[in-house]
Amino acid sequence: MGSQLQQEKPQRIPNESLLWITGIAFTFFIALLGYLLALIPGFDHIGQLACAIIIAVLYRQIFGYPEVLRQGITFSSKKLLRLAIILYGLRLNMATVFNEGLGLLARDALVIVFAISVTVWLAKVLKADKSISLLLGVGTGVCGAAAIAAVAPIVKAKDEDTAIGVGIIALMGTVFAIGYTLLRPILPLLPDEYGIWSGISLHELAHVAIAAAPAGEDALAIGLLAKLGRVFLLVPLCFIFIYFMKRKSSNQEQNKVAFPWFLLGFILLSILGSYVFGHSIPVSENVLEGVYTASTWLLTAAMVGLGLNVSLQDLRRRALKPLAAMTITSVCLSLLAYLII
Repeated sequence: MGSQLQQEKPQRIPNESLLWITGIAFTFFIALLGYLLALIPGFDHIGQLACAIIIAVLYRQIFGYPEVLRQGITFSSKKLLRLAIILYGLRLNMATVFNEGLGLLARDALVIVFAISVTVWLAKVLKADKSISLLLGVGTGVCGAAAIAAVAPIVKAKDEDTAIGVGIIALMGTVFAIGYTLLRPILPLLPDEYGIWSGISLHELAHVAIAAAPAGEDALAIGLLAKLGRVFLLVPLCFIFIYFMKRKSSNQEQNKVAFPWFLLGFILLSILGSYVFGHSIPVSENVLEGVYTASTWLLTAAMVGLGLNVSLQDLRRRALKPLAAMTITSVCLSLLAYLII
């Protein structure tokens, strides 16, 4: 009997490892479906990230959560998410922000404070879900999905809340980006002014690119620069949240705020990408583009893992009021940005 148990014990480890790998592969498979869906006209404006989350949410409603793959899916939604944020640091060129964008940083800071404050205030007025509303305020003010993903573990948001926030930001950001392109011909703005307006008020880097590109290369360049300033401010914002969460938490060990070490990786890669790669150490654009692509796929797979936790019933019950608060804030933010450019 004892020898039989010894023979069975080592067989469980490979099975668990296989299920772990299969769970990770499952999130990448849905990420691939999201990528393919985003190639279809109409869905191409929504983007791979939002399409993948939609597929993940629909899968959960139709087939239920794949419990046997939970360990691998959780690894994607936790560990791969942090890796994606670290790699996202390479997109931030600190040298460009410091050399050419200092004048925009003050406006970027104002935009972030405005977006978070107004969204949280409206959430109180509308009696909306506080967690989702806070994440939407951060995503609106800073840089969409990446900002939500970075702040969520600090404020101890649920996986479901994070996925809902990312999905709403991706969808509504696309609506606003298309709206900007429709308004551009009738607005009395020079291309540079229109680019700044897009960069300091739209949600994601991709949304800024969609809106600013039709106005020309100069508008796109200044728009992305303005957006990078908001990405740069994500780091101090995270530390501000850490400070307030520590003040809010009690002295009990389980309530202490864990330091988000992945932010140090984000900062390190930002420094390397700004001052080392391409300078002291030559790195081709193809390599950097490959890293950007990898970070996008990792973030998409992570969001699939979060999306599988979303219940449509809870989505209807908890997301409509935060969506209303975020939409009102985004409209007001667009007006504010228009006035300060």
